[in-house]
Amino acid sequence: MKLTVPVPGGPCWIELSTSDVPAAKSFYGTLFGWRCETDPREEAGGYTMAHLGEARVAALSPAYQPGRPPAWTVSFATGDVDSSAGKVTAAGGSLLVGPMDIFDQGRFAVVADPSGAVFSLWQGRAFAGADLFNEPGALGWTELVTREAGPALTFYPAVLGWTVSASETYPQWGIDGADFGGVLTMDEKFPPELPPHWVPYFVVADVDATTEKAKAAGGDLLMPPTSIPQGPRIAVVRDPQGAVFGVHRTDG
Repeated sequence: MKLTVPVPGGPCWIELSTSDVPAAKSFYGTLFGWRCETDPREEAGGYTMAHLGEARVAALSPAYQPGRPPAWTVSFATGDVDSSAGKVTAAGGSLLVGPMDIFDQGRFAVVADPSGAVFSLWQGRAFAGADLFNEPGALGWTELVTREAGPALTFYPAVLGWTVSASETYPQWGIDGADFGGVLTMDEKFPPELPPHWVPYFVVADVDATTEKAKAAGGDLLMPPTSIPQGPRIAVVRDPQGAVFGVHRTDG
């Protein structure tokens, strides 16, 4: 069972903070067929919505924090951002931005877990989150990449009410039996300077063809197409500006 709509505690939105929004629009448009529209209001700061048809699936924006490297941020839904932000700090995490209102769309905060992995909390009002999940070009999985899984397996259930599957190698996150992500523990193959972080995975019809498109468009392949035993076929890509994401297909 997979999540198909935003639900309390589950992933509801993804945003790319990038050094070059026009280049990102071109790259992801080529890769996923996104149609991107930039909010013309000055106060929107260049916020750009990505669509598949009429469905809103992601956002691209200029880097609002000077010096921050390009990165994807996963947002998780909550009915009360202020309360959830308090749970984050009580559980040993950090409050980085907010809580604050975004027009009439909702209220959000940017936080980090105790290891430093950054994510967002979103309290939807006019905008609940993505209109499409688990379809080609849309978000299909979220993965926490961290040095030690143990603290995360305590932190996130306390903050967002997640369930955790029993697995020593790849625990999975869930909401009421619907899994939406997992935990990858970094080993010696990962650069020692790489901090813990969240990686969004987008569904694609053909992992191999998508990675070839990504390379042709200037992306780098961090993990070549790989079939996980009793799992999906996946690959991990770094876009031309440096943001990392994954692609997957569940049936091979």
